[in-house]
Amino acid sequence: MALPLAPPLSPQLARSRATLPDGDGWAYEPKFDGFRAIAFVDGDAVQLQSRGGRPLERYFPELRFAPGRYVVDGEIVIEDADGRQDFDALSQRIHPAASRIARLAAETPARFIAFDLLAHGDETLLERPFAERRAALEALDAPGLERTPLVRTVAEAEAWLHSAEGVVAKELAAPYRPGERAGMAKIKRVRTIDCVVVGWRPGKEPRTVGSLILGLYDGDGTLVVVGHTSSFSARERRALVDRLAPYETGERGSAEPSRWRNDKELEWIALRPELVVEVSFDHVSGRRIRHGAKLQRWRDDKPPADCRIEQLER
Repeated sequence: MALPLAPPLSPQLARSRATLPDGDGWAYEPKFDGFRAIAFVDGDAVQLQSRGGRPLERYFPELRFAPGRYVVDGEIVIEDADGRQDFDALSQRIHPAASRIARLAAETPARFIAFDLLAHGDETLLERPFAERRAALEALDAPGLERTPLVRTVAEAEAWLHSAEGVVAKELAAPYRPGERAGMAKIKRVRTIDCVVVGWRPGKEPRTVGSLILGLYDGDGTLVVVGHTSSFSARERRALVDRLAPYETGERGSAEPSRWRNDKELEWIALRPELVVEVSFDHVSGRRIRHGAKLQRWRDDKPPADCRIEQLER
């Protein structure tokens, strides 16, 4: 390739913030639940690079880029039948078998959504302010290239905190700084749900609780494990052992397949489904909380049967 930028190129990163930055110097985009990727296009040749610098093109053969000479930063996403972004489907693509990749590419095709233009022709745009790079991205002659939505006010961006994965805020005057957390902020969508405590796992210290195993009832009335929470102080970890003891069923296991096999294979102790907690989280994939949830409060007023899996779809 004869482009002014070549892989590996570290993408610019965002700092986490609790709230949206406000002011005339910011623009806002929806946050996606996918694979960050940089596409290097030189004529008909395409190289697709992951955030960590690895080649991705063989895993996503269905992605097409209009011929030209440009480098775009963006995100690869896959949506499920209901239009929700499905990170698990993306993860299944990182597989050595070409036949499986081809099948999945046909069954669950991916999309590339561009949000920054880093080079065009013989010119690198890294030192240009984001406002100019975005304008150049909009003007890029690349039929079929999908651009992310962008708004200029907090009021317009707020909706993404309730319907998408959150918001990415970008300073209009900021240059592109590869590998640095500068000029960008990410504000994650935070949701709360009520879950049944179906079990617990011991902590590293003797007689402590490491995490609570969380469940929700599906449409058939089956209690399905959806995640865990481990956001306790040292004092709470010790106190929880006695609090949970009256609810233990006697069923337990250690480092073996179990009905909780989707979690790490660690020691687990089952509980009667009578305790309810409210937790907050920011990512769901395949009807599971992808990262650990944060305990907000115990819900003694909430019947366990009311803890439905539909909460994850809001």
